[in-house]
Amino acid sequence: MENELATIVGHTVAGQVTDENDKYYVVSVAGNALRLDKTEILKPLKQGSQFRGFAYENEHHHLQITRNPPKVQIGRYAFGTVVKAQKGLGVFINIGLPNKDVVVSLDDLPEMMHLWPQSGDRLLVTLRVDKKARMWAVPADESIFRAMAQVPDYPKFKNKDINVTAYRLKLTGTQVLSDDFYLGFIPPEERQEEPRLGQQLTARVIGQFPDATLKLSLRPRAYEAISDDAAMILATLQHAPAGKLAYTDKSDPAEIKAYFGISKGQFKRAVGHLMKARLATQHDGYLWLTEPDLTDETES
Repeated sequence: MENELATIVGHTVAGQVTDENDKYYVVSVAGNALRLDKTEILKPLKQGSQFRGFAYENEHHHLQITRNPPKVQIGRYAFGTVVKAQKGLGVFINIGLPNKDVVVSLDDLPEMMHLWPQSGDRLLVTLRVDKKARMWAVPADESIFRAMAQVPDYPKFKNKDINVTAYRLKLTGTQVLSDDFYLGFIPPEERQEEPRLGQQLTARVIGQFPDATLKLSLRPRAYEAISDDAAMILATLQHAPAGKLAYTDKSDPAEIKAYFGISKGQFKRAVGHLMKARLATQHDGYLWLTEPDLTDETES
């Protein structure tokens, strides 16, 4: 019986309508009674009618058939959305089936549970049905991502932000796929913490590898990482004639307070942030505006 069900569950099958009640038609497939939700059917079905649909076991362990098959099927890959994680089992993923979330086994997940996908994350998966007719979602391997990847026009992407999904976690870095199907790689030094499997991120393009994979960073740009005081001074510099101000860390504290509204200590710290980010420099008694340094964003 189990082997027979394994050829039905997770497959598109044909059967015959044999009964009905207020909520369901009953469709017989190889001697098995499958429920068909009447809300899916626009025109009533007669007993003896043939019906073809996708078969599965719903969350209440009843066999069900639907005319709306999921994009994820055996041998067919699509993204599913993570619903929840369950220790000792894996993560439940919504692939679009009514009243059924499919499990990604812990065998297909990172060893460390804090790197497991969380609710709202997404995974590219296919379906597998075991000998007990249990349906599992299986994450795509590297060959699938390579096959679906596009080749980016790198100059158009340099220093741009792109939306990506983490699909493989490695000691050497995080492999991701962009929403436009470009492959990307985030080295460990370009992130503050390791992303989760399936986590959706916004990353900055800082280079390109020989195989056309984009080199990405999760670190903020220099001007995005500065303090509020530094941002205020930077904005003042940007609007100053010739991009310079007659204030430095040697200036009188009262003059700094009167002009910027902050203490000399705050001013020095803020100027230090700007200089570290290479957005400003001091010489000849002036604070000077410089351009952001993009030397770390050259091609790799």
